[in-house]
Formats: sequence, C-alpha cells, structure tokens
Amino acid sequence: MSVTKGLGKSKEELEDMVESADAGGRKPRKTVAAILFSIGLCWSLFQIYIATPLPFITDFLLLTNLEQRAIHLAFALCLVFCYFPAFKRASTTKIPVYDLILVLASLFACLYIIANYTHIALRGGAARSEMEIIVAVVGLIVLLEATRRAVGPPLVIVGILFILYALFGRYTPEIVSHGGISTNRFIEHMWFSTEGVFGLPIGVSNSFIFLYVLFGTLLDRAGAGAYFIRLSFSLFGHLKGGPAKAAVVSSAMTGLISGSAIANVVTTGTFTIPLMKKMGFSPEKAAAIEVSSSINGQIMPPVMGAAAFIMTEYVGISYFEVIKHAFFPAILAYFGLYCIVHFEAVKLKMPTFSRAATETTLGRKILAIGMGISAVIISLCITFFLLTAIKTVCGDYTLPVIILFIAITFLFLAKVATRYENHAGNRDITLDKVMPELLPTFLSGIYFLMPVAVLIWCLMIERWSPELSVIWAIAMISIQIVFQKQVMHLMRGEKLMISEVITSSWELIQALSRGARNMASVVIAMAAAGIIVGVVSVTGLGMMMVQVVEVVSGGSIMGMLVFTAVMCIVLGMGLPTTANYIVVASVMAGPLVTLAAQNGIVIPLIAVHLFVFYFGLISGTTPPVAVDAYAGAAVAGSNPVQTCLYAFYYDLRTSLLPFFFIFNPHLLLLGFDHWWEVVVSVIAAIFAMMAFASGTQNYFLVKNRKWESLAMILIAFSLIRPGFWLDKFQDPYEAVPLAELTKTISTQPDNQMMRFKFKGENFAGEEVDRFVLLSLGDKESDGAVRLKENTGLVLATENDKVLIDDIWFGSKAQQTGIDYGWELLWAEVEVERNAKQWFYLPAFGLLFMIWYLQRNRRMADSSLEL
Repeated sequence: MSVTKGLGKSKEELEDMVESADAGGRKPRKTVAAILFSIGLCWSLFQIYIATPLPFITDFLLLTNLEQRAIHLAFALCLVFCYFPAFKRASTTKIPVYDLILVLASLFACLYIIANYTHIALRGGAARSEMEIIVAVVGLIVLLEATRRAVGPPLVIVGILFILYALFGRYTPEIVSHGGISTNRFIEHMWFSTEGVFGLPIGVSNSFIFLYVLFGTLLDRAGAGAYFIRLSFSLFGHLKGGPAKAAVVSSAMTGLISGSAIANVVTTGTFTIPLMKKMGFSPEKAAAIEVSSSINGQIMPPVMGAAAFIMTEYVGISYFEVIKHAFFPAILAYFGLYCIVHFEAVKLKMPTFSRAATETTLGRKILAIGMGISAVIISLCITFFLLTAIKTVCGDYTLPVIILFIAITFLFLAKVATRYENHAGNRDITLDKVMPELLPTFLSGIYFLMPVAVLIWCLMIERWSPELSVIWAIAMISIQIVFQKQVMHLMRGEKLMISEVITSSWELIQALSRGARNMASVVIAMAAAGIIVGVVSVTGLGMMMVQVVEVVSGGSIMGMLVFTAVMCIVLGMGLPTTANYIVVASVMAGPLVTLAAQNGIVIPLIAVHLFVFYFGLISGTTPPVAVDAYAGAAVAGSNPVQTCLYAFYYDLRTSLLPFFFIFNPHLLLLGFDHWWEVVVSVIAAIFAMMAFASGTQNYFLVKNRKWESLAMILIAFSLIRPGFWLDKFQDPYEAVPLAELTKTISTQPDNQMMRFKFKGENFAGEEVDRFVLLSLGDKESDGAVRLKENTGLVLATENDKVLIDDIWFGSKAQQTGIDYGWELLWAEVEVERNAKQWFYLPAFGLLFMIWYLQRNRRMADSSLEL
C-alpha cells in the first residue's frame, strides 16, 4: 500500500525519519550489519527464552532479576552505540573506533555484575572496592551517552540534575534538601542493586515491554498494520471529513500494538494526511489531527505505550485491572477527537469521497449493523463455551486440542479471506480511488485478528500473566508469518512452494532482529529513568514534593491538580512514552495522593497515575519540545510551530479528561454501587465530550453563537462533575459535637467516611492544620474501638481538648501526616444526599434547547438557499 503524493517528504525520507527516531540512522555495511543482525536476533531469542518456563525445566540460564536486567541493558547499549551515531555529521555506514570502545565499556560495566554476582550479593551494604566504583561510574557515563543518542538531551539533563541532587542535596533550598548520601551508598543503590538503573523500569522492560513491542513488530510484519488502516478507511473514509476520521480510528487500532507515537504519526499519516489535505484541511490541521490521534494511541489498551506494565507495579494491581480502568477514558478521548474532526469538516463544508458499495436504505444499514453485532456476540459466546467444554472434557490433553482448534479456526478464516483478497479493500488506497466497502475489507484480513484474540483471551479470560500471554501470542503470529502464504495458496487450490516457507522463515528472523533493534532506545530510556526513580527513593524526594506542591497550591485541590499537570508536561518534554510516565509518576503521583488525603479528598491511586500519564503525553504537542508534532509537520510539509499549536488545541479535550475521572471515578469503573450508575456516567461522559468539542470548535448543527459555545462548555462540566452543583445545595458532611464523637462513630453504617481537622507541629516545628478523611470500616458497638481498629487512631480528652493519644505505625491515620499529641479541632460525618445525577437533567435540557434552536436555524438557512 503506497501513498506518497502530497507529502512534505518523500517515502524514503519518512522511512529514514522513523529509522532515525526509533532504531538509529546508521546503516553499517555487510559484515558489520550481519554481526549486529545476529546480536539483535540473539537478544530476542534470549528474552523469549527467559519468559518461558524453560530455564526452570532445563536449569540453563536460570538467572536472578539483577543478572537478567544487566544482560538486557548490555544488549541495548551495544546496539545503541552501533546504530545511533554520536553526531549528525558522523558516518552513517562505518562504526568509529570510539563507538567500539564505548561498546566494550558497556559490556564491561554490565557483565561485571554477572561475573561477580555472588560477591556483589554477599557484600550487602559494605564499602565498595575501587574496581566496583570504576564499574559504576563507567556504567553511568555510557548510559547517559547512550541516552543522549537514542532518546535526546532532555532525559540526560534530567538524569544529571537528579544525580547532582543525590550527591549535593544538602546544599539545595531547605524545602527540598536532604542530609546527603555517601558515594558508597550512591554506587550501591544506582548500579549494584535493583533500586536504581536496574530497578523497576528496566525490570518491567525485561519482563513485559520487550515482548509486547516484539509482538507488535511481528504483527506489523505479517501485514496487520496495513490491514487496520484499510479497515478504518472502509469504516469512515466515505463520511464528511472521512480521512480525518479514518486517521483517528486507524491510530487507535495501530496504538493497540505500537509503543511509539512518532512511528504512529508517520505510518498512518502517510495515508491519511494527503487525503485530509485533498478534502480541504490545511496542512497544519491535517498534521495536527494525525498527531493528536497518534498520541492518543499511547493511552489505548492493551499496550498503552508499554506504560500499562509499569502502572501495575506502581499501583499494585493486576494488569487486567489497569486495562479495565484505562479502557473507557481512552475510548472517550478518541470520541472527543472524532467530534472535533466532524465539526471541523461540517463547518468547512468539505466534500466526501464516494464509496465502492451501492447505497442502501437506512433500515437496511441498521439491520446489517445489528446482524453484524449479533454475529460477533454469538461467535464469542460459542467460542467461550466450546473452549470451556474442551478444558472440562480433555483434561491433560486440553492444550493440544485447543491448539488444533485454533489451527482449524485460522484455516477457516483464511478460506474466507481468499474470497475477498482481490477486493478494493485489500489493495492500495490512493487519492483517486473510492473508499472500500466495509464487509469485504474486514473479511479480507480477518485472520490477522487471531493473534490479538489469543493475547486478549489469555489475559482477560484465562487471567494468565502478561508475559506468558504474550508468549503464546508471539508463537501464534510467528507460525502465521511462516505459513501464512502457504495456507493462502492451499485455500486457493494452488501448488504449495517450499521456497516460500524458507522466505517467510527468513522474514520472521528479520522481524525478530528488527524488534530487538526497535527496543534498544526504549531500554535505554527505561535505564535512564531508573536513575530518577533511584534518586527519589534514596533521598526521600517524593515526601519533600508534598511540601512543595502544598506551598505552591495553597492547599487547594484544584491548585494541586493544575500544578501537577504543569509539572508533568514540563518533566515529560522530549521523553518517550514510558520514560515520560516513569519520571512524572515517580515525582508527582505520590505527593498528589498524599495531599488530597490531607485535604479530605479520596482519589483512587489508579486515577492519579492515569492523570500524570495523560499530562505527560500531552508534552508531545507542547512547545518548544513537541517532538511528535514536528514529526507530523515533516510528513505534511506544514509549518511546525502552527502544527504544534493546532495539535495542542485539539489535545485540550485530552487535558480535560484527567480532571473528569479524578472527580468522577465512575469513568474508571470505580466507586459505584449499582450498574446503572456506570451506564448513566458513561452516557453523560459521551455527551460531555461532544459538548466540549462543540464549545471549543464553535459549531454544533450550525455555527454557535457566543452564548451557545459557553453553554456547551458549561454542559460538559455539569455532565462530568454534577457533584459540584450538588455541593452548592447540600453539604456533603455535617458537624459532629466532639463530646458525642465516640457515640456517633458507633452508629454509622459500614465504610462510612468521616472528615477530621487536626492541629499540631510538623517535623520542622511549624504549627500546621491538616484535614483528614478516613473510612470507619465495619460497624461496631464501641466507637473508640472501631476508630482504632480501622484507622489506627486513638483519641483522648485532656483539659477540654481532644488529642491524639496514640497512632499506629503504618495505619491509614498515620499515612495522612498527623502525629501523636495533635489536637482535634472538629469532626464531620458524611450525610445522605440526593443523587448527584439529578443535575444531568438541566444539562441535557440545555443541550436539547441548543439543538432545537440550531436545528431551526439550519432549516431556515436551507430554505433560503432553495
């Protein structure tokens, strides 16, 4: 599939752009290229091997976490120094001597850990030898240089600043100063433990990210990426602003398997941007739409730019739970962008592309959609019950029987695909062709969905671990790459050719090596991010940031959120998705949770991490380091600054979304008592995003009047946070007399919330006030016992004052920052109120009124034209 007309750069230049950004721009000659190819292949095979049970079965390469991560980083450093030139003018074919020296230094620093692991482990916190100090210093230097080449200067600068802070933090301003750490402790923490460089980020890269990026590479090599693009054009290409809508959907589909926003921009933008320009979008708007869509691909489960796996470790919940909570916000973000694109297209009265299929009546379309949905649901139910029956009946033979079932299913889908492979939907999309029909396009590549189905089944139904699930998906797509062409020949009744099996096997080997090469820069980013994580943990910077955020925000929860959002954008500038999330989560997530609790507000931890993740991604379109927007401008041949501004404007709905689910956890499928609450919240959120898009685009059915745009913004706010208006009419809490506190606590229902205000001295000797929100847990007859058992708080009355007499270490109360001897000023208990959903009614009423008024204006304009 090839579309190059109308691009700002040639196809070769675009490929070089992705190559340079994701895999390095150097192209060594034959012998060296073969060696590097073999290194990449060995790396992929190594990662696949250690993710299987084989090391435990064979007792070969049975390595500890630190040893695995050291090998993981050694491979990455080697490939980065060989593929990423030190300077723009450096040779793109020869590897200079200094790069070979850096490769040897990298191997020395990483493999020293393998060779001396027992000695390192037994030394514990004892003083490090001169050799170990040299190893660590060399390791950090080569890591920062590799980061500069593969990721860019921003992460290097941040890393160096954090290292300087760790070593010289005692000289910083008092609010963030620490007592300092010794060189020995710094070396131990950063290089010879699983806390710094070899900590959580590179651990997740070693366990999960590599395998999922490799799966995406294999799936794309099989042809699934092009299939997703064709499918999106068949769905939306014929609509008003169709190519832009197709860009939104294809970027979402590509985001399912991709970990790179820049690659998404170039891959899908090659097809969507020229078509958008032909439809009437300016080059800047066309590029901005593609950039916004591609960045949103990084929030799309199941991969989420590989950040989903880091999130499981930070939040302490399963991968399945992360995906469940993140799914609807991602869909909502795409829906908001879809509405923006639609309003832009209608506002500019853009023409539409024709469709290959003959037009049908609305009734037939609805019937076809209903039958299609029914067929999918019935197929899923049959598959579920069939596989359940196989597991029940076959016992020890379950696995081979299921493999046989998958093989038969693949053969059946391949047979179906051969009937439609010559359809327009399975050929090139060009500027001169009509948009392909949906059903033939879908069926022409339906077998590409099998590996994705295997992955989702293992994750969601079987609840296997993410690494084991993706291993089976990789096995499926690998077999598919090797035998796919032969199967298609068989389905057509053609002669089978062994030479094609050999060719396909070579393509698989190339994809394995290429997947490793694509991962090199990601691993380097993970290792560099480990420096930040290590410094935060060893210095206690996270707790210090609580004070910083509190001072800046003045104790206002909205001020905290806005300041956190700004910091996330600043810290995330120029960083790849996963490193971006690690940095902002390490520094900002903890303080936000702590301060919210101290101000009497409970924010779910997953909501906070999604909040910082979303705002970290927005940095990709925020001047001056809007790397994703600049890539889109290069594809479209547009003005980079204007493209960046348009992309940032379109991303406003993404920046609004994190505030939505902070104040309305129902959007994350959290905090609801009845299923109808989720349904109502989802419907309200959909209309809220549409209203917000209308308000910012100044268009709905016709051009908005000023008051209508403002009303649309108000409607969006009311639908997302109806509790704001409820608080104006009914207080959420009522005061409890301190003399009756124990009695009141004993009468409250299970898990009732109470809010307290305490006064006392902090560690600095300053007198501070602190709000605390605590759950009372299960109901008990004795209020004092209930308070102690469920919150860890013991109160006592002394001289007409209620003081903290005891507070359990690690309890919910102790985590809020209050301490022994603090005085309780007042207490409030949560009260029953009217449902906040009642405020949806006036919001929907106002929306209906605007729709009615604009409908009449549109009809009047139409009659005038006639």
